Amino acid sequence: MSTLALTLTPFAPPTTAPADFSEETWWLSLLKALFIVLFLIMSVIMALWVERRGLGRMQTRPGPNVAGPLGLFQAFADAVKLLFKEDIWTDKAEKFIYFVAPAISAFSAFMVLAVIPMGPNVNMFGRSTPLQMADTPIAILYILAIASIGLYGTVLGGWSTRSTLPLLGSVRAAAQVISYELAMGLSLVSVFLVVGSMSTSEIVAAQHSVWWAFALLPAFIVYFISMVGEVNRLPFDLPEAEGELVAGHMTEYSSMKFGWYYLSEYINMFNVSAVATTVFLGGWHAPFGLSYVPFIDFNSGWWGFLWFNLKM
Repeated sequence: MSTLALTLTPFAPPTTAPADFSEETWWLSLLKALFIVLFLIMSVIMALWVERRGLGRMQTRPGPNVAGPLGLFQAFADAVKLLFKEDIWTDKAEKFIYFVAPAISAFSAFMVLAVIPMGPNVNMFGRSTPLQMADTPIAILYILAIASIGLYGTVLGGWSTRSTLPLLGSVRAAAQVISYELAMGLSLVSVFLVVGSMSTSEIVAAQHSVWWAFALLPAFIVYFISMVGEVNRLPFDLPEAEGELVAGHMTEYSSMKFGWYYLSEYINMFNVSAVATTVFLGGWHAPFGLSYVPFIDFNSGWWGFLWFNLKM
């Protein structure tokens, strides 16, 4: 940890250590990988339900309310519908790239969370293991690289259809993502300089008393604006502007290929939120001074996973 980071924590609670993988086994890694996949899918399902119910309320309509209690199973119904829907493509499409592009986007979306620490060491089947699949000294660089690979799926998907609207959408997406990734990367550099490391677990450990969102407020604001542009949400939705491009690069896709694009888009929203939580909001550390509460360690066990999810 750098000298600057130490001067920002004069009255800190006991320092939390970076992730310890000393008791890790192959089956624990596999179990955590499955957990990450299920966690992301369930998070997307809940986000879709909240978004659609919220939009329904704002537009004075009920929203999803048939599939399951309060419409909670609507996302499952949509997935089944896409799974059995006829797969249609144009004769002029580049077939191989057309089929591979959605998989590239989905693969990169699922891989980002592998290096995000979602909690401290917990006991799983008699072994102490961190709620993190892996960590490297260049974890943040890995996240930026994997996220950039997803852009290839967008660009190739739009180009492979040989159609005007998807091509325009993919070009817009490429220009926007590249632009906002520059600002996002520069906002993260300030954290690297303070912490002295790009390891996500070390960045979280360095925030045991002060969040970088407060200590490095301008960088956090830049990251927040950039992450909204990165995932093409309002008001930065030009790559998928419905009034101009219908659905952007996904316009010519149907069935589960459209579903993979749709899923990866929402997973990326959780990915950028997870990075913001990890780098600027203290990661899995307890908020609001709960770290100082005597007799109860709110930074141990599954408490950390709860705080991480609430911050996201």
